[in-house]
Amino acid sequence: MSPTVQVVTTTTATTTANDEATPSPLPPHASPGSKTSAAATRPHPKPGYPTCKLRFECHDLSHGGAEVFFGNNMVWRDFPAAVTSVLSTLYMPSQSNSHIPPVRSVTLVLREMDILAYTTGNELDDDHKEIQQVAWTQPLENMLTPRPPSFNLKYIAKIPATPASRQKEELQGVLVHEMVHCWQWNAYGTAPGGLIEGIADFVRLKAGLAPPHWKKERRDSWDQGYQHTGYFLEWIETQYGEGSIRRVNEALMNKRYDEDVFWTKLFSKGVKDLWSEYCGTLPAKDDGAVDAVVAEENEKPKDQLEKVLG
Repeated sequence: MSPTVQVVTTTTATTTANDEATPSPLPPHASPGSKTSAAATRPHPKPGYPTCKLRFECHDLSHGGAEVFFGNNMVWRDFPAAVTSVLSTLYMPSQSNSHIPPVRSVTLVLREMDILAYTTGNELDDDHKEIQQVAWTQPLENMLTPRPPSFNLKYIAKIPATPASRQKEELQGVLVHEMVHCWQWNAYGTAPGGLIEGIADFVRLKAGLAPPHWKKERRDSWDQGYQHTGYFLEWIETQYGEGSIRRVNEALMNKRYDEDVFWTKLFSKGVKDLWSEYCGTLPAKDDGAVDAVVAEENEKPKDQLEKVLG
């Protein structure tokens, strides 16, 4: 049986003996005999983000990838931190939080597979997510819906151990990327796959978890996904202000994607014009060398997933 750790975070109020002995202060202009309404003096609670149950599974504790993972990740701390990074980047909380997907649980699964990671719904329903790393068998349309995350033990075992922070940052970066897929909108499955993956890597960039081999490049199209689209979205955020990509995500909430309308409504320009402006800020050609070992160990699994995306 695979060992399972269930991560549940709770907040409890505590009082000390001195707290109990000290009466609460009276509200302004109130006296012991007044009939001031409690509702009139009680402050409105500050909106917060929704919570969900976080679970963790490791299918092989003896695998070298498991050793790397547990040596660099405190799952009870880093898993909730990834959720916080995603929600705080993509959403502003409200009293109802009806604009945030109602995810009830996320299960992070460590297992051996042929790609870096993926996220999908589980057998309960689509509000319960799993992040896994196994050979990809999901149909393409399932990649464009909120889904749970899996992590490939073979990939984890090959993450370079130097510099000292490399393994930890890569693990948390991939986890943040996959967690985005649990909470992002996708225009009823009509949004381009490159935009979906680009938003995930944009959030990873915002979290300060970009790996050293990432670079800004001129490409033929804006929607080639991952860091290529992620850096483009980062540029939009810089040009049009904090929260711009939050608006992009929320615009995918309850409408089908229409490229001719979508970007113009948000930024008064078509996406091709935005892409052209972005490319104009980049060197004509980037001749910088990419470390061969880093490229082989970190890009290869992602290249395989890009082939699935087409």
